[in-house]
Amino acid sequence: MLSASKAIIPLNQRGEVWFDDGNIIVLSEDTASNATVAFKVHRGMLARHSEVFQSMFELPVPNTPDVEVVDGCQVVRMYDRPTELSALIRTLYDGASFQHHSIQDFYYVAGILRLATKYFIAHLRRQVIKHLLETWPHTLQGHDRFIERAVKAPLVHDLTYPYAHPLHVLNLARETHVDILVPSTLYFLSLYPLPDLLRADHPKLQLEHPSRPSNQLSARDMQDYTLMFQHRIDIILNFIRQSCGARAPSPTCSGQSGVCEKAFLRLSSRLSRSWGIRTGPLTYMVQAIEELADDQTVCRTCRRAFKKDILDLREKIWAELPGIVGLPSWEELEKLDLT
Repeated sequence: MLSASKAIIPLNQRGEVWFDDGNIIVLSEDTASNATVAFKVHRGMLARHSEVFQSMFELPVPNTPDVEVVDGCQVVRMYDRPTELSALIRTLYDGASFQHHSIQDFYYVAGILRLATKYFIAHLRRQVIKHLLETWPHTLQGHDRFIERAVKAPLVHDLTYPYAHPLHVLNLARETHVDILVPSTLYFLSLYPLPDLLRADHPKLQLEHPSRPSNQLSARDMQDYTLMFQHRIDIILNFIRQSCGARAPSPTCSGQSGVCEKAFLRLSSRLSRSWGIRTGPLTYMVQAIEELADDQTVCRTCRRAFKKDILDLREKIWAELPGIVGLPSWEELEKLDLT
């Protein structure tokens, strides 16, 4: 451990952010690794971004006998992970720049979100949430982009897109009180069988990193996972049986009598044999639209009507997703987390 009574901070304990003209020293003490890292920064720079920092730095002035002083600067001890505090400070100085090219990018963002939440840095918290929503969507269009990227993106260090496991994203959202991330992460999490989640042996869950969220499914999320899992299966079965199998031809059907109706029954029969426990219904519906579009026995009017109805159904399903786990509408979640 570093003693703050020393006249100087050893070079090997100075963090990446160290300004010679700084006027306050922040000591980050990581109890997990028993490591202490010091950052020499500018009091006003940090205080202008956070009322919490401002209050911390307004504590007794350096001339007070019981105040730690190093290198002529007041010392403030903080019990955050050094890597996360370093990332936060660099972001406050240099501006936010987030990427999504690998799992390391997710861990970096997770650390900043934790501290932006802890220290009430509202503008930075909103930036991080918006970045995460680019991957873990709150719109149906975002869902479709997610699926397209997952299909096309190459492996990165043997990990598939989106690199982070939805359980990690869900636990980060719970930890930082970001409800707008919860519905889509639970939807994607429901594609994983529960025994797999309880074993936590997926390669994405076994990676080690100081900023990695928990691998455990909480009791609360066990319930929400079950609700979402059952809801997803119900959507698939209702779609196959009602939207396809029980579908009547369009009132303006231009095909021969019974031909279009039989085509819908054939489609329902094929879909009932091809879906699995990990089928995503929103993607499955698009595939069904494409399959019917290729069936030239169905008249153009019925194909168009089917496409419109199923696209409307997808919108309805997405709009209802937050309510399945007891959350308000997407619009309300936007107001809560993005304003």
